[in-house]
Amino acid sequence: MIDPTLLQLISAERLKRDLFYLSNHPLPFRKVNYTRPGQTIDSLAETDAYIRGQLEACAYTPVSTVHRVQAFRCDESKPIHHWYAAPHPDDPWHEAANIEVARAGQAQPDEIIQLIAHKDSMSWIDSPGAHDNCAGLVVNLELARVIAALAPLRTIRFLFCNEEHTPWTSRFAAEAAAARGDKIIAVMNVDSVDGKSDEDMAAGRLTHCVTYSTEEGRPLAEFAAACATRYDLGLEVNVCFKAPINDDDGMFINAGFRRTIMHIGSWPYADSQYHLAGDVPERVNIDNLRRSAQLLLCLILEIDAGGIAAFEDGI
Repeated sequence: MIDPTLLQLISAERLKRDLFYLSNHPLPFRKVNYTRPGQTIDSLAETDAYIRGQLEACAYTPVSTVHRVQAFRCDESKPIHHWYAAPHPDDPWHEAANIEVARAGQAQPDEIIQLIAHKDSMSWIDSPGAHDNCAGLVVNLELARVIAALAPLRTIRFLFCNEEHTPWTSRFAAEAAAARGDKIIAVMNVDSVDGKSDEDMAAGRLTHCVTYSTEEGRPLAEFAAACATRYDLGLEVNVCFKAPINDDDGMFINAGFRRTIMHIGSWPYADSQYHLAGDVPERVNIDNLRRSAQLLLCLILEIDAGGIAAFEDGI
């Protein structure tokens, strides 16, 4: 087991501060097609500046890779949660960056534990995107802070990408990792943690779901649930098979990294404000967010200590 006192390094105060900064004030949205009054850069670029500043404060050197993206169009004839529609070829193109940092391993730096979170909000409507996916963004940002102060055996890498614009920029990072021959031993996409039904929110349930889409990912997902029990995190953790190979985890699976899972609040996703303007930070349960971050920290450190055998054979 890892030292359980390390879990106390996760700060609810920082999670809440980042969440409200990036999905309420000063940044109500995180997209290329919205610029705040008086600003010269779009709100996604402002988001990137905030992320880079937080990472640099922890002595990381963020690497930004710029890609060209378009905003989705809005099609209100479709089901309400899926109003996004393909842009026209002559719609404006914008620059959007992937941001990556890594804490190099001290003993086996070639083995990589990969964390992912998309940082943008919906480009086709004005939504704060607090659950989707500011919650995952701030969890990974907090994990990066904690990991920066540790000396891992294996390399732990964080990708902050874009999924609510097109094309999805996680694809480029995954393909680049495959082209380099990166030895990624586990991929964890953190998306919409704490997102759940209105009934579960009203009941104060602390939920966490781990999905897998490949047989290689299943042991990793089951190990995540076992960690929640082992460290008594007070989370209701479900392990679910997600048939579609999509989202940012799917981009890494398609690139050949099949030990991949997604961390999410519920599956099938049950948040009534999914992709809507009502996805505001006031609806996010910060305690749930903190416990989900603690689970991810447990999982990272257990895999760092034991490698692939940690979840395929047990430490």
